[in-house]
Amino acid sequence: MASLLLGLAACASTATQAPRASAPADTTKKPASAAASAAPMPAEDVTRYRPVFPAPKAAPAGAPVRPAPVPTNQVNAQIEQRLRDQAYTNQNVKYAQGYRILVYLGLERDKVMAIRRSIIGRYPEETDYITFKSPVYRLYIGDYLTKLEAARALAKLRGLAPKLELESTQVLLNKNP
Repeated sequence: MASLLLGLAACASTATQAPRASAPADTTKKPASAAASAAPMPAEDVTRYRPVFPAPKAAPAGAPVRPAPVPTNQVNAQIEQRLRDQAYTNQNVKYAQGYRILVYLGLERDKVMAIRRSIIGRYPEETDYITFKSPVYRLYIGDYLTKLEAARALAKLRGLAPKLELESTQVLLNKNP
C-alpha cells in the first residue's frame, strides 16, 4: 500500500502542468506628464517624523580667523634612519617566493640538453636550471615573482617543449651581483 502511494506521489510531481498565463511587462515609454500623474501620493504626511537640526552658529565678528595649517615635513631623522636600515636589509635579500616553469622531467640527458639549447637559442634572456637526482633530470626555466609573469612566459614557450608546468618555488631576485 505504501509503495502504491509513493508511486502515485512520484507520478504526480512529474506530471505536466498547464502553462500559466502572464501579461508581458509594459516597457513602452510614457510622456512625462502621464508619468507624473501616475505617481502615487503618500497616504499620510511624514514631515513630522523627519529630524530637524539647528542652524550652525555663526562666528562672532570680532573672533580671530585661524589660518589653515601649513603642511610640515613628515619624515624626521628617526624615520629617515629606519627607512635607510630597511633599504639596507632589503639589499641583502637574495630569494623570494615565486614561480619557475618545469620544461622537462625525464631520464634522458641528451633530450634535456636539446630542449635547453632550443629554448636558450630562442630566448637567451631566460635563466635555465638543470637538476639531476638519480635517475631523473629536471629542466626549469625562469625566475618569476608573480603567477601572471610565469603564465605569460609559459605561453611563449608553448611549442618548444612537449609538457610545461608552473611550479611554485624560491626564485633568485638579483641575477646581477
